[in-house]
Amino acid sequence: MKKLGNHASLGMRTLAVHGGQRPDELSGAISTPITATSSFSYGDFDSGARRFSGEEPGYMYSRFANPTVTAFEKRMAALEDAEAAVACASGMAAISATLFALLKSGDEIIHVGVLYGGTEGVIRNLLPRYGITPVFAADVQALKSAFTPRTKMVFVETPANPVMAIVDLAEIARLSREAGAISVVDNTFATPYLTRPLEKGIDIVLHSATKYISGHGDATGGVVVGNRQWIDPIRTLCLKQFGGCLSPFEAALLTRGLKTLPLRVEASSNSAQKIAEYLSGHPAVSTVFYPGLKTHPGYDVARQQMKLFGGIMAVDLKGGIPAARHFLDKLTLVTQAVSLGDTDSLACHPATTTHSAVSAKIRLESGITDGLVRISIGIEDTEDLIADFQQALAGL
Repeated sequence: MKKLGNHASLGMRTLAVHGGQRPDELSGAISTPITATSSFSYGDFDSGARRFSGEEPGYMYSRFANPTVTAFEKRMAALEDAEAAVACASGMAAISATLFALLKSGDEIIHVGVLYGGTEGVIRNLLPRYGITPVFAADVQALKSAFTPRTKMVFVETPANPVMAIVDLAEIARLSREAGAISVVDNTFATPYLTRPLEKGIDIVLHSATKYISGHGDATGGVVVGNRQWIDPIRTLCLKQFGGCLSPFEAALLTRGLKTLPLRVEASSNSAQKIAEYLSGHPAVSTVFYPGLKTHPGYDVARQQMKLFGGIMAVDLKGGIPAARHFLDKLTLVTQAVSLGDTDSLACHPATTTHSAVSAKIRLESGITDGLVRISIGIEDTEDLIADFQQALAGL
């Protein structure tokens, strides 16, 4: 068996390739085999009873656990330096399972700043049906006065989708801990390569694995990492009760994607910095939202808690929806699509796509204007992407 020693002593590139991995004991295969089965033999009556009662380890049914999925979970736990991880069918499955596993009727959840539209929908619209009260805090300063004896959880996303707002994770962790609340961070945009929230004191980290973790636009999944006291109930709810299990085929693709995560994120981050600087000087652009620009209000905090500034940005075009339509339809290398974190550069109009279900009032309060375009920078040559943006902006 291959032994890696203490994960804390290994670099992120090494963990991305080797974390939680060992050659297959049966065949010696280096890549984790895809275990395509729904059920597992447990041998005899007594062994089956012990496995289902939790007295004995072992696989029983792929909705509960699968070796290929376990390999992905171990790799993610290693990358986030966490005790455990649970993989789910999608990012929203991971978010929903976390909320419903750890909150109950009578609890309050404080959500800080801008969130992905799907997350906003669950927190603002679905949780109240079950007696769970959402409380909005615009920023960390507002959070300080938002706590009540009923506060059970604080949920943040940083950088936030789509305006790239930055939240001080160490301060979120400190305030939550003092109030006796669980702190949860959506780390999808930053990835473990740029930010490790658990090191800042955060309790739970989750990802839409569909994005940077997959990195190739060919797999859908989600993952939650943290201490076992949080992960175990999330696993039970998500897999056994909600049935939101990750397919072993998707798990294999996600594990493959993790091997190149540091390389891809570094390449896209370096390009994004140059592209953001170019776009910030264009006359058709009102504002560029990118934490790597010194004009960004979260620049100082981002510099402290991020290795690089990431591959996502948003631009607010002066001409509103007509300008956004013109710009997006003129792009040639950059594809119009709502995902992010792929090898391919992607762009979308949040007000009519990712955040279309959010009310116009909340969208505007969050900075999601009619002229806002979100851009995910891939791994293409930076000069080619700048040329594409330049020609698409011509005439605005």
